[in-house]
Amino acid sequence: MKTLLLRISFTALGFAFLIACSPKKNDEHAQHQPADNTTVADTVKKSIPKEVHTNIGNAHVTIKYHAPAVRGRVIWGGLVAYDQVWVTGAHSATSMETSGDLMLAGKHLPAGKYAIFTIPGKETWEFIVNKNWEQHLADEYAAAEDVFRITVTPKEAAHRERLTYDITDVKGNEASLVVGWEKLELNIPIQSH
Repeated sequence: MKTLLLRISFTALGFAFLIACSPKKNDEHAQHQPADNTTVADTVKKSIPKEVHTNIGNAHVTIKYHAPAVRGRVIWGGLVAYDQVWVTGAHSATSMETSGDLMLAGKHLPAGKYAIFTIPGKETWEFIVNKNWEQHLADEYAAAEDVFRITVTPKEAAHRERLTYDITDVKGNEASLVVGWEKLELNIPIQSH
């Protein structure tokens, strides 16, 4: 009788071990796979939504944008044409919202929400703040809605695979808006009132 009970116990234990070690069904690992049957590598290639939040003095600044990746492409004069208005991101216009008045490179920006565009050039760029913050790419861009333009000379920088907006060097009511991608970056001084 003891032998029979031992055999049943070992059999049950072995069966439980086999079940625990057997491969899981594919649907149990669905959370590890991207939706719509794309591979993980495909999702890395797409432009991704990003946000930057910072306080500069009494002003809270929020920048929302889509960050494209280089992915081995020629960016300047290739994917991004010279001397044409660029959404400076992907998909919809990059938006910048401030709860208080700012000065960007000496130009007054009242509290509110705006779109950021640029016109990349081989030597200098135009950095544009536009009233129409809710746009698809530059399809609806109108220069008549510009709040102002700033001429900026881009600088060489370390490679950035994805476009980035950053607010750096925050000291009291002063900071720098840095827009960087590939091996270039723009640096625009900001002050709050």
